[in-house]
Amino acid sequence: LKSTYLERVAVEFVYIRDPEISGWLKKRIDQFENATPFSNDQKKEILKHLACANHFENFLQLNYTGQKRFSIEGGECLIPAMKRVIELSSDLGAEEVMIGMAHRGRLNVLVNVLQRPSEELFKEFEGAELPEFVEATGDVKYHQGFSNDIQLPNGKKIHLSLAPNPSHLEFVNPVVEGTVRAKQEAKYGGDRKKCVPIIIHGDAAVAGQGVVYELLQMSKLKGHNVGGAIHLVINNQIGFTTDFSDGRSSAYSTSIGRMLDMPILHVNGDDVEAVVFAMEFAVTYRQKFNRDIFIDMVCYRKYGHNEGDEPRY
Repeated sequence: LKSTYLERVAVEFVYIRDPEISGWLKKRIDQFENATPFSNDQKKEILKHLACANHFENFLQLNYTGQKRFSIEGGECLIPAMKRVIELSSDLGAEEVMIGMAHRGRLNVLVNVLQRPSEELFKEFEGAELPEFVEATGDVKYHQGFSNDIQLPNGKKIHLSLAPNPSHLEFVNPVVEGTVRAKQEAKYGGDRKKCVPIIIHGDAAVAGQGVVYELLQMSKLKGHNVGGAIHLVINNQIGFTTDFSDGRSSAYSTSIGRMLDMPILHVNGDDVEAVVFAMEFAVTYRQKFNRDIFIDMVCYRKYGHNEGDEPRY
């Protein structure tokens, strides 16, 4: 009981009223003591992706010191988790994954997950014009989107896209789900499993912006349902400069999910295997029940809000 419920991952689900769903969750949690027994090869793969995320941020820090990049440092586990969730989505029938996210970790996701050529990004840090690059909109680099066809280890191809996002952080969420719904209807005959939305939130924004509540209230409506989204909260435990105790009234930033019977996984953002497990759990649940699920990855920020800050401040 201790290793299942008091260690790496905490799961909120006892409020869910559907006995089939709550029974499945209970069985899934108990099966391997709420963890995935990764093989040595899988662990090496996770380590490789973690190293890539770390090297990328180190390179930017050394070469473009003080430039805004909203680094993922403190939450590097995001990258191996995203790599794994995309692979597993494909195994479970998905042909497309669409991502919406705010700024933190966005550049790392672009390069290491969507495989955007890193030289294009470095040119932007140097201030170079990119007239031949279709996404060269003149917007700041951590607002831009990108899409790409990725070859996966299982031999399949999957189409990945990251929606462009302004500084109204959570506003991208209905854009992503609207786009996913249109693709599901137009390309896949209404099959909700073929196109999976992944929305990455910040803890202060997901609790503080009303568009999140509006979107979740539409999530089960016939005219708006996309078969569930995977919601990952990069929980830095601070909103810009506001401590979380001064930023919300709920116990957790993800508490809004309880209102609509969504399972919520709280995971230690320093435990990479636990974060990958949580994402595996989430995509398996989403593809099986076509419902939303939340992951609360509790981590920190290494260089303050945007690398221009003194972290201790």
